[in-house]
Amino acid sequence: MEAFDAYGHAIVALALMVIVWGAMNPLSAINKEKAGAAPGGSVPEDYTDPAYRWQRAYANLTEVMPFFVAAVVAAMLAGASAVWVNWLASLFLLSRIAVAVAHVRGIGKPSGGLRSILFTVGWAISLALAVLAMVAVF
Repeated sequence: MEAFDAYGHAIVALALMVIVWGAMNPLSAINKEKAGAAPGGSVPEDYTDPAYRWQRAYANLTEVMPFFVAAVVAAMLAGASAVWVNWLASLFLLSRIAVAVAHVRGIGKPSGGLRSILFTVGWAISLALAVLAMVAVF
């Protein structure tokens, strides 16, 4: 589809986010099962427990995916600057990988630390993409 050729990086970022999300799902489940959680259950809230950190990393990604996907798609459909959409989508992907690594490895404080900063970066990028979409429309 020629209309979306210029958004190649953003489309790849979307696809890679789905792959990361899809990979984290079973990895989280495996770690929860090893910790003794029932299928669909949760492990106790303890950041020293790797199973809990995997569960939070996956849940956190699941929470932000709809906003990111909607913002990228809206920006592309609105014809927003492909350069900005591609850069922001790629930066979002990197920030989310960094958040996942920080969660899984237990880097930083449970709240208010590196994970919170990286989460905020991704949140701000999604907002910027939404603003780009609106500016392109008007």
